Amino acid sequence: MAQRLVKPKTNLGPGFWPVTAFIVVLSLVMAYFIETSAEPIGLKAAGDPAGSIDALFRFLGVVAAAIFNAVVIYTVYFGIVFRMPKNAPPNTIGVQIHDAPVLEFWWTAIPTILVVILAIYSTKIWVDLQNTQGDVLTVEAIGYQFGFAFRYPKLKEPVVNELHLQLNEPTTIHITSRDVLHGFWLPEFRQKADMVPGLVNTIRITPNAVGEFRIICSEFCGAAHGRMIGKVVVQNQQDFARWFSKQGGTQGRTGGGIAISAGKADAGQKLFGEKCSACHSVGAFEQKQVGPGLGKLFNDPAHPKLVNGTDVTPQDVARLIHDGFQGDMGVMPSAQVNALSNADIANLVAYLAGLSKK
Repeated sequence: MAQRLVKPKTNLGPGFWPVTAFIVVLSLVMAYFIETSAEPIGLKAAGDPAGSIDALFRFLGVVAAAIFNAVVIYTVYFGIVFRMPKNAPPNTIGVQIHDAPVLEFWWTAIPTILVVILAIYSTKIWVDLQNTQGDVLTVEAIGYQFGFAFRYPKLKEPVVNELHLQLNEPTTIHITSRDVLHGFWLPEFRQKADMVPGLVNTIRITPNAVGEFRIICSEFCGAAHGRMIGKVVVQNQQDFARWFSKQGGTQGRTGGGIAISAGKADAGQKLFGEKCSACHSVGAFEQKQVGPGLGKLFNDPAHPKLVNGTDVTPQDVARLIHDGFQGDMGVMPSAQVNALSNADIANLVAYLAGLSKK
């Protein structure tokens, strides 16, 4: 008669399950304090999306606490239980644990489930951050050695080192640099983005607390990097309107003072290759790269309006280049971000007008 194979019993030590119960209880207690903490990362929250980011940090904190407890306590426990006996010879082999499919299943399944949950949770937050619905104010933030300049619609001059925002007003901030790499960090709003020359990054915030909050350059950018600090000033509607008026705010359209007739097409062609060709072709509207093709901009009956809904006139095209635009196809930086003078804009308009005649 054939002998029946007896599967060896897994030996996890005499106190494994009590220790496991202790780890679970300790992790639950830590999870309670993490979830009920008003400021999980020790920073005051000044507006959205700080709430979503803090919730993600709480989740990460709960998971990290459970993993930390399991790794440290099990390591100490197994080190004590399976330590080498005092009188054992030097070549003694410790207790071997083999063929424990239940244990192997759970130490594979639990981390997998946690990673999947984290991926879904963080992706949802990321999608919410990209939602542009309801944005009221759009500001351009430009880094330079060693400060921040903020350009507002209908303000002729940028505001230096102070980002004024209105309470409860959803705001889009387009971020770039005019010299070297900088970091644009708003700790109280839990937002950070690189300021890169020639590239526009976008963040969105909604302030919900009046006061002054920090702007910090988080990327080493030169000898005075440590002094590159600005502030976010959140004001109620009346105070913001008063401040905006003092800055010379006007309700008129910008870009109207550009001398279009002085534009030179050959200079505009060179500028187009340097500043525009990464996003636009010189073909028909449908020949899109990032934005539409501009070769027939002034005489395309299928597209009688610009992307911002204005007429296709030289002055309207100049305004669009001057002010920039954000839409379904992406972000077109303003003339200030692109380092374009009024003469440059006139040259570009002259070049585009010449393309339309071919």
